[in-house]
Amino acid sequence: MAEINVTQAEADLLLAMEKHRVDEKDWDYPGFGGYLRIPLISPDKRENFFLDIERNSINLSRGKYQNRSRQVIILARLDFGGPPHRNPDGQEMPCPHIHLYREGYADKWAIPLPNEHFPNPNDPWQTLQDFMRFCHITLPPMITRGLHA
Repeated sequence: MAEINVTQAEADLLLAMEKHRVDEKDWDYPGFGGYLRIPLISPDKRENFFLDIERNSINLSRGKYQNRSRQVIILARLDFGGPPHRNPDGQEMPCPHIHLYREGYADKWAIPLPNEHFPNPNDPWQTLQDFMRFCHITLPPMITRGLHA
């Protein structure tokens, strides 16, 4: 994805903004190797967002949840079940971790998953619910859990 830089204040505002589903479509939580890109919108319909859900096909416990704005700006990305991430300063972050937009670095920095927002990171389905709350998706898309969640 191409990178577009926004100020930190603007990125923080976009992350904190309420997000709603755009329709009543019922989405199936992806199976292994699956990917969803779910459109979201602000209540005033001025900002568009996406909720991305990706599951790995080889490492069945690996995946990511991502909230994007303006097509390419990653506001938050939660990585689980994967390898550690090395931050630009050389510090290694074990998985699970969350990437939050940082001005000048986009999504290149990760921090430990905050326990107060993600109490059970070993449960991918619950973690998705927690991630949607963390990203202020107050009218979430309708996602059917299925057998692989």
